[in-house]
Amino acid sequence: MTADSSYGTGRHRSPVPARAEPLALVSQDGVGLAAMHLRHATSPTAIVVAHGFGGAHDQERVERIATILSEEASVIAVTQRGHGASGGMTTLGHHEPMDVEAAVAWARASGYTRVVTVGFSMGAAVVLRHAALLSPASVDAVVAVSGPAYWYYRGTMPMRWLHRGIATAAGRAYIRTVLGTRVDPRPWPDPPPLPPTAAAARVRERDIDLLIVHGDSDGFFPLDHPRALHDAAPGSHLWIEPGFGHAEGAIEESLVRRIGAWSTQG
Repeated sequence: MTADSSYGTGRHRSPVPARAEPLALVSQDGVGLAAMHLRHATSPTAIVVAHGFGGAHDQERVERIATILSEEASVIAVTQRGHGASGGMTTLGHHEPMDVEAAVAWARASGYTRVVTVGFSMGAAVVLRHAALLSPASVDAVVAVSGPAYWYYRGTMPMRWLHRGIATAAGRAYIRTVLGTRVDPRPWPDPPPLPPTAAAARVRERDIDLLIVHGDSDGFFPLDHPRALHDAAPGSHLWIEPGFGHAEGAIEESLVRRIGAWSTQG
């Protein structure tokens, strides 16, 4: 289970860009999802952006990333279940691949010939699981930014606080009040969902390009996480970024542009 660096500020929303097309999507299990589409004038590529825990497509830091990426390709940014204006409750990566699939399916139906998913923190685990489990033929590449390699990780203070929060009714009420994020109180199944390392391995087995991006100053997941993902997925690309912290709140414009350029190179 994962959090991102927007923890504590997740309800700060940004005005939707004037050129953005609002989307109303529905997941395979019937959850209504808010999203937006930023159309590039010429690119055949669509980049689907999956935010981290506490985020939303119209959160300022997520909208900034989507806007930068839209200079390279069209962008579909989706608010995952339990967040913002989308319905349902977050399952912290378990059912969220269906939310990404709703955006990917919309991109394919709209005529995009290349679709790349880019996920941050929790969203990184989600896009790995999506490509591994739901749509092996519908995505061409995956970018996992600041993501975990293991479930139930409690090795850093932010992750210990998150696990304490989601484990109690009072904690979930606090998260709902502060972040506007609604956490499903039901525990994960036993055994738990396919872990990120196994998902990364399956992504490469399906010959889907995979880029793993992580900062050496990440306060949530230390460097053994991206290295484990990379080791599990032969042929994947690994960028360890000096000075980069965690996810949407710390990423610099130059790195977003590099991710956009990589996403459109296929």
